[in-house]
Amino acid sequence: MGSLGSFIVPLIIASIVLAGLFKKQNVFDVFLQGAKEGIPITVSIVPPLIGLMTAIAMLNASGAFTMLAQALSPLWSLLHMPGDVVPLAIMRSISGSGSLSLYQNILQKNGPDSFIGRVASVLQGSSETTFYTIAVYFGSVGISKTRHTLPAALAADFTGLVMSVLTVSLFLK
Repeated sequence: MGSLGSFIVPLIIASIVLAGLFKKQNVFDVFLQGAKEGIPITVSIVPPLIGLMTAIAMLNASGAFTMLAQALSPLWSLLHMPGDVVPLAIMRSISGSGSLSLYQNILQKNGPDSFIGRVASVLQGSSETTFYTIAVYFGSVGISKTRHTLPAALAADFTGLVMSVLTVSLFLK
């Protein structure tokens, strides 16, 4: 199975090229046209991403994440959320790379088979980087008013958090 994974991407690329040749299309020109159409999209995505990354860095440097985790500690204890997972739960909605770093630290400190490690693993795999996703997708098409998207997405993230603790408590403890 490991050797099959090495060949999947080249096989997909070869099949696309062969399909283009079969349809008698100039595959390279079609590729260049697609790349040209992608440049404006990339340019439109960059400003929201720069703003998001700057805000994350500022909140992290100011200690706002720590203060937010402490302010929400009554809620976390009510949910039986391990204290080490709280920063991950907050960061997961904001930054994929930031949450991955916190996740790695949790696994190194507690181990992957601990309750905390398992809750962190389920949380990491069952939630989304909401703010990043909204910034990229809405920014790429020029939508500035997200309406109900953000509250609904944060509710889904919270549900993922609660279900992470519940799932590990019921099935993996």
